[in-house]
Amino acid sequence: MAAAACGSKAMSLFKRTLVLSPAAAPRGSGPGAPRGCAPPATAWPCKDWPRGPSAGRRPHCCRGPPATAVCLPCPQDSLSSGLRTCFKYLNATSRSFAAVIEALEGEIRHAVCIFYLVLRALDTLEDDMTISTEEKVQLLHNFHSYLYEPDWRFLESKEKDRQISLEFRNLAEKYQTVIVDVCQKMGFGMAEFLVKQVTSEQEWDKYCHYVAGLVGIGLSRLFSASELEDALVGEDTKHANSMGLFLQKTNIIRDYLEDQQGGREFWPQEVWSKYVKKLGDFAKPENVDMAVQCLNELITNALHHIPDVITYLSRLRNQSVFNFCAIPQVMAIATLAACYNNQQVFKGVVKIRKGQAVTLMMDATNMPAVKAIICQYMEEIYHRIPSSDPCSNKTRQIISRVRTQNLPNCQLISRSHYSPIYLSLVMLLAALSWQCLSTLSQVTEDYVQAGDH
Repeated sequence: MAAAACGSKAMSLFKRTLVLSPAAAPRGSGPGAPRGCAPPATAWPCKDWPRGPSAGRRPHCCRGPPATAVCLPCPQDSLSSGLRTCFKYLNATSRSFAAVIEALEGEIRHAVCIFYLVLRALDTLEDDMTISTEEKVQLLHNFHSYLYEPDWRFLESKEKDRQISLEFRNLAEKYQTVIVDVCQKMGFGMAEFLVKQVTSEQEWDKYCHYVAGLVGIGLSRLFSASELEDALVGEDTKHANSMGLFLQKTNIIRDYLEDQQGGREFWPQEVWSKYVKKLGDFAKPENVDMAVQCLNELITNALHHIPDVITYLSRLRNQSVFNFCAIPQVMAIATLAACYNNQQVFKGVVKIRKGQAVTLMMDATNMPAVKAIICQYMEEIYHRIPSSDPCSNKTRQIISRVRTQNLPNCQLISRSHYSPIYLSLVMLLAALSWQCLSTLSQVTEDYVQAGDH
């Protein structure tokens, strides 16, 4: 039932929306360093190092670094004791996600950490089956106001909620305003879907907006508030919403079998009812052809968000923010390509290979590379469109339109020109970075495997 799982699916998406690797951290500074770079390990800031969005910023005109640059998170000893405690909570919740947030620079790192923990707390409330629906609706509606109450606790959480709300109140007002607004809207959206299911495609978009689009909008507003990104990034809610919807729809499509086994349904009834009487019937072998046709129709729906994704990413100027946003998107298009016309979605787990995921994370550090990756996977889908598929024309049309309008003259990625010496250096770098990639492996698992519900 969609209503019962709204929160868990929301936070599964929230974690994935931001999930990156250590490769997405700000790059080392120095002469010729790219924009938004952090100091190298030998020059980490001391306690008196200036903070804020303008500290150490690079001009927007600087371009991104090579994909093989090594990144480091911000050291914990530069944080206040309260923030260290919050990052400790974050590590306990998701070790890989904590590393991702630490890769951001300046104040935005702290704001996103608190943003995440607040929404996790909201999710915990929504997911608590011991609370009556009536009481839960009231709590979800009012949750945002509790952030300003120093003594408020959610059930037995005690010190944890107090510390999070304290650090929330220590944030600059510009960040507090964004977090409270998103928290309020998400709370009302969760409450709405407590008592109804996802029926039409319009309702599907609405549900995905509440649990994912709002996350994209909130993050975009935080980026702009920090001045790491232009005001337009935070003001254009349409494109920020599409960023979230594309990720959420990808997760919902891929996780069909796991959600069915867990008693959850997120595929829109308006679509699947054209093929079977019950959504669970797709798992029956005799319905595999209809199941794949429905799968392809939903993937075609998700592909309509690609133009907005490209527009959004093209506006980003800070390197750490770009990586933070771009990598989940290229992982999503790769996942959709793996799922398209694939019966395995209804039989087991469909995931991209770890090596493929690592390559994507290392490559997606600038806009030309991201466009090439998107182009590559859309071409894969295009060449696998069955002529007998009822949605084949629509799928071809959206891919052709994106290719013409958003990816003109885009070159597919090719590594055949890499010299043996270059490849040897890459292999050496990989060996020296094994410890860092251990964390990356965990991030990859978080993304390419089924969401933790």
